Amino acid sequence: MGWGNLFFAVLITFSVALITYNILISANAPLKQDLPGPSTTSSSFLSVDPIIKMPLERSRRYGSAKKRLFHTAVTASDSVYNTWQCRVMYYWFKKFKDGPNSEMGGFTRILHSGKPDKFMDEIPTFIAQPLPSGMDQGYIVLNRPWAFVQWLQQADIKEDYILMAEPDHIIVKPMPNLSKDGLGAAFPFFYIEPKKYESVLRKYFPEDKGPITSIDPIGNSPVILGKESLKKIAPTWMNVSLAMKKDPETDKAFGWVLEMYAYAVASALHGVRNILYKDFMIQPPWDTEVGKKFIIHYTYGCDYDMKGKLTYGRIGEWRFDKRSFDSVAPPRNLSLPPPGVPESVVTLVKMVNEATANIPNWGS
Repeated sequence: MGWGNLFFAVLITFSVALITYNILISANAPLKQDLPGPSTTSSSFLSVDPIIKMPLERSRRYGSAKKRLFHTAVTASDSVYNTWQCRVMYYWFKKFKDGPNSEMGGFTRILHSGKPDKFMDEIPTFIAQPLPSGMDQGYIVLNRPWAFVQWLQQADIKEDYILMAEPDHIIVKPMPNLSKDGLGAAFPFFYIEPKKYESVLRKYFPEDKGPITSIDPIGNSPVILGKESLKKIAPTWMNVSLAMKKDPETDKAFGWVLEMYAYAVASALHGVRNILYKDFMIQPPWDTEVGKKFIIHYTYGCDYDMKGKLTYGRIGEWRFDKRSFDSVAPPRNLSLPPPGVPESVVTLVKMVNEATANIPNWGS
């Protein structure tokens, strides 16, 4: 192990050893001291119920000359699987960036492989170091908060807001800044259930920090929030993630969504509440219409018979599943779904096809 990795290993291990103390005493578990401390949000602010459909002043803001630009950041490995998704995502980001009502600013792929790849000239990229070998315990997602910590410390980010997105997100229309008045904007996930797991979460969010409902049912993505808020949250998010993974009870309870719970806890510890915005994105095949949504998240496989009937749980006669392309990029001109398949799935495949048809050297 090189001296750099040894330093990171010692630093992170020490941080995790103190995580419980840091959470209970100060709700601030920084990796480095140059990041801001915890929020000083008032208790009256914490009592706000942020579950609303849309910031009421959005339409008025469109008429203003001053835009609240946000920077889109996507963490990724250098795998074929992550890379082709990032290329598709960035294609559509560029298509809608300057559209009507857009407050989309810059874009960064945060590549946590620790070294450049051949797509640096195609996609704006920041190179982050991965966690030291073995630190992620086989849960590669733990590299995400660590990558954000590095990016926030080292990059020159012009915008005042950040959209945290994922490689398997496709932006479907120009996106405004959905955050408002110190609140983040986040998609609510039905499977993030703080009340159900209160006994586990109290290890990281003690009772003196507030009711368990202070933890929003969110992950870190998609979320739009102020850059300064994210600078406060990110080190705590990382340390809570590592502490949760080291605790057998928590690891068993949360499984693959552990890092999502860790972000929700870190956000609550710093007093950053969120507008729970259901129209942020859709997830085919369960969501059947694009409508007013801004993102298609293609995390689930889409399987249908030739009559357009969903065959979820078994491979369909027609299918689109990102996992079919874990070692090779999808070919150009994928077959379209049969008649009767919902609009959301048809739109997804058409958008993938347009991107692959226009991205140079696709499949290379």
